[in-house]
Amino acid sequence: MLINADLTRQAIVDSTALDWVASPIAGVERRMLERDGVEVARATSLVRYAPGSAFSPHRHDAGEEFLVLDGVFSDETGDFPRHWYIRNPPGSRHTPASAPGAVILVKLRQMPDAETETVRLDTADPALWHQAADGSRVASLFAAPWEQVDLLRWPAGHHTPAHSYAGGLELFIIEGYITIDGSTHRQGTWLRFPAGSTLALASANGALIYRKTGHLPPPPAAAAP
Repeated sequence: MLINADLTRQAIVDSTALDWVASPIAGVERRMLERDGVEVARATSLVRYAPGSAFSPHRHDAGEEFLVLDGVFSDETGDFPRHWYIRNPPGSRHTPASAPGAVILVKLRQMPDAETETVRLDTADPALWHQAADGSRVASLFAAPWEQVDLLRWPAGHHTPAHSYAGGLELFIIEGYITIDGSTHRQGTWLRFPAGSTLALASANGALIYRKTGHLPPPPAAAAP
């Protein structure tokens, strides 16, 4: 299955317009944003757990990253309510479940073997946030040579001048609306811009955004004349 699988191309998906699709596990549904593979796949998805649903134990050979958007996600390491950010490195194992139900933004099979760190962060903790020079607030969630992940809280009227993203840019709008080069996108929209994109970003009424940078491959070389 290929959904927005070419990482050198722009992709924009309003997830609220997608149907929830049943997974092989009863009570677990997905909205697929990007996917390269069938069940074992490089994927970015929204995953919804019905109350009382659970996966069987499994291993993440190329890692797993997710942000809890609603409800409570649980596994052997704890219970993680809304706002928690999790990274399980390549080779990790767990048994996911949710007693009250949950919705998570999850990225699978997107970590290099060099990543060995397990991350558990409560992004509702004020100590995680700092004020940026442009007036926004930033929570740094992960930084490595291969990618950086942050949450951004933009105030109403925020504007970021045109900037070139050498390693690409990926966004998920958790709350509010944002405008990119004149086009406005609402809560629930996932956006991916390839390496080398130059973009001007703004928010008229404020927004909370997941941002990943530096992780996308360079564009293919132009064919020789």
